[in-house]
Amino acid sequence: MADDFKQMSPQEANLLARYRGTKPEAPAWFDEAVNTPYEEHFAELDGVRIRYQRWGDRSRPGLLLCHGNGAHAHWYDFIAPAFAADYHVIAMTFSGMGGSDWRERYDMNKFSTEQIAVCEHAGLFDAGRKPVIVAHSFGGFITMNTASRHSDKFAGVMIVDSPIRPPDDPWDGPPVRSSRNRVYASLDAGLARFRLAPPQPCENHYIVDYIARHSLKQVENEAGQTGWTWKFDPGVFVKFDFDRSSTNLIDSITCPLAFLRGEDSVLVSDRIWEFMCGLRENIATTSIPGAQHHVMLDQPLAFNQAVKDQLNAWSY
Repeated sequence: MADDFKQMSPQEANLLARYRGTKPEAPAWFDEAVNTPYEEHFAELDGVRIRYQRWGDRSRPGLLLCHGNGAHAHWYDFIAPAFAADYHVIAMTFSGMGGSDWRERYDMNKFSTEQIAVCEHAGLFDAGRKPVIVAHSFGGFITMNTASRHSDKFAGVMIVDSPIRPPDDPWDGPPVRSSRNRVYASLDAGLARFRLAPPQPCENHYIVDYIARHSLKQVENEAGQTGWTWKFDPGVFVKFDFDRSSTNLIDSITCPLAFLRGEDSVLVSDRIWEFMCGLRENIATTSIPGAQHHVMLDQPLAFNQAVKDQLNAWSY
């Protein structure tokens, strides 16, 4: 599977180029979900504004949804409404991404502090029950760091397709960029260049299109000309301190822990999955068939059901 991804051409990786800016047809459930009203709020931390979205009744148990690297809260616009009847749902955007402010420096503890700050600002600690975090990819590593330090604050954490590699596995770290984001002459041109990272095919082009539109912002140059560029800070990992391994973090997490993955994930391969499942006893594990790394894009309805099943198993 990994070799297949490495061989993807730029044309194959650019899933939206064929549409030339038009929106792919979407099923009714998706349109209904993304048109569900939500509140927009900002939690401020060290002068940096952290954007988040809210669905549901504040008196309900809290559910915090966290995205991966370079993504944003809108990755959950078609997920969160499925939980809003039973939970107080918050989808946040980490600093340096989406609609949140950029930082001069980033590190794992700052991201963890942002999770706590959003929970406090949104009142997720005030409902009489501890909240649960569901976090994808890089957000999963942040969440493991948060839970290792604040397990007492959470009723459980679900880590979605965040690969915990055996200690002797080689790893070059996350992709590091420091160049400025490219500015495109039009929204259509920007959409045509949108790629998932790691690159993968995805049959649900209507979802890819939706998150791509929320990944771009309009800017103006010194000449007064407008264009479109990516919202994420390309320099997030230029000065980033990975001071604790994810394997060691697991040992410090005392609240309930669940691992979810896409069964065809290029990052959480069968070998890595076996290692992760054996890290300790009482880890709930779920593989979602037909899903790759971007599980909620590939199988959104199955993802929703898997999360609901785990919440029910925790009697949450």
